[in-house]
Amino acid sequence: MHFKPKKSLGQNFLIDQNIQRKIIYACNFNSSDIVLEIGAGRGELTRLIAPRVKKVYALELDTDLCRILKDNLKAYSNAEIINQDILKLNFYSRFRKLENKLNVIGNIPYYIATPILERLLKFRELIEEIYVTVQKEFAARIIARPGSKDYGSLSCFLQYYSEPKISFLIKKTCFFPSPKVDSCFLSLKIRSKYPIDLKTERRFFRITRTAFNQRRKTLRNSLKDVIPQQKLYAFFKEYNINANVRPEELTISDFLHLANL
Repeated sequence: MHFKPKKSLGQNFLIDQNIQRKIIYACNFNSSDIVLEIGAGRGELTRLIAPRVKKVYALELDTDLCRILKDNLKAYSNAEIINQDILKLNFYSRFRKLENKLNVIGNIPYYIATPILERLLKFRELIEEIYVTVQKEFAARIIARPGSKDYGSLSCFLQYYSEPKISFLIKKTCFFPSPKVDSCFLSLKIRSKYPIDLKTERRFFRITRTAFNQRRKTLRNSLKDVIPQQKLYAFFKEYNINANVRPEELTISDFLHLANL
């Protein structure tokens, strides 16, 4: 069945079969896994996942594609189609009674990549690992280390909750329609433990967001309305940090120490 991709939904189908197989190999799914696929599309990847796992939920917002999915997945009794927006899906009501945690996979549009990852991490206790195809510039921001131009609040946020890793690059010609830039396959393994309590956690994210919103300023100037100056200077002294340090020079551990003060 012919289907014209909808630009309004950011639809770029992964059509390279070698890359599809490479993705499945990288995920290393087994017969006890339960998989949630975001943006299942026409089901090309779903049909590779289904024979390897216990259950696959094919999430697709486009009702036209859901009709195609229903036909393409009729041979797989363990595949269930969910016609819903990932940003509105309630994981607790649908998945909290599952015997195993979810493995989430998806080729996600750049314009909603951050909201999707934030949504997934909201339900992180139900998720084992996240595998996503994203634009390579976006992935570079996620895995960035202190001192690099890509390092920012997104890096701190996702590295706090997960262990991100780029598995391989994907050329733009592997998609239809072809996007303007290349992509990559990224995995984010959810951490089982976090170093600070929930109250301080909220403070940590507020500090990093505020600091990187004004990254050209020194840390003491960008945070002057968030943290009293005497506490900032106490932090600099205790951890032997230059008072003129800029946000991108601090590690996640440094920001955690600052939040704990």
